[in-house]
Amino acid sequence: MTGWLARATGLPPLEPAAAATLGRLAVSEVPAGTVLFHPGDTVKGFVIVLSGRVEVFLTGPTGREILLYAVEPGQSCIQSTLGLLGGEDYSGEAVVRSDASVVLVPRDIFLALMENSSAFRRFVFTAFATRMQSMMHLLERVAFQRVEARLAQCLVERAENGTLNATHAEIATMIGTAREVVSRRLDALERRGLIRLDRGAVHVTDAGTLANLAADI
Repeated sequence: MTGWLARATGLPPLEPAAAATLGRLAVSEVPAGTVLFHPGDTVKGFVIVLSGRVEVFLTGPTGREILLYAVEPGQSCIQSTLGLLGGEDYSGEAVVRSDASVVLVPRDIFLALMENSSAFRRFVFTAFATRMQSMMHLLERVAFQRVEARLAQCLVERAENGTLNATHAEIATMIGTAREVVSRRLDALERRGLIRLDRGAVHVTDAGTLANLAADI
């Protein structure tokens, strides 16, 4: 594969006709903060992420948000796949979290490839199955895992060089709870000496204990 196809993580070798069709599609550079779709929008195509990160949120009637999943290279947007195959509109909102390079496969081309390319079809369904499994894990965590454990897991997994740069509201969205709950739990963790709070940042000072808390369902 040549061109952008060679950069597409997880994309298997395609039949010549399928590779030629996809290879003619343009790569778009999308800056961080761009909203790719809103609830109620019609699904226009299948997005292949070459670099960067796109986060998909669901907003409840009260305005509270939860991070459903993130799409990075090699991963799929389950809402786009469902919309293209089942005709449903988007129910969530997608925001580009870090500058991204993406390719939009228009609906008609996507459906033709699903019909005629077994390699592309396997790629889509494999990514779809992986995403469904991650959604089940999210449901399990929100339904059965204590907030403190979810918060500790978030800090351990998302901190880079010991720091998570995020507001309390953003962390609440990540773990599916209210900002006030996160603020209280972070204050408690700071009093225990496990973290240090700064404006817009959480510094992890005891990753081992946090990891133990994350494992405590």
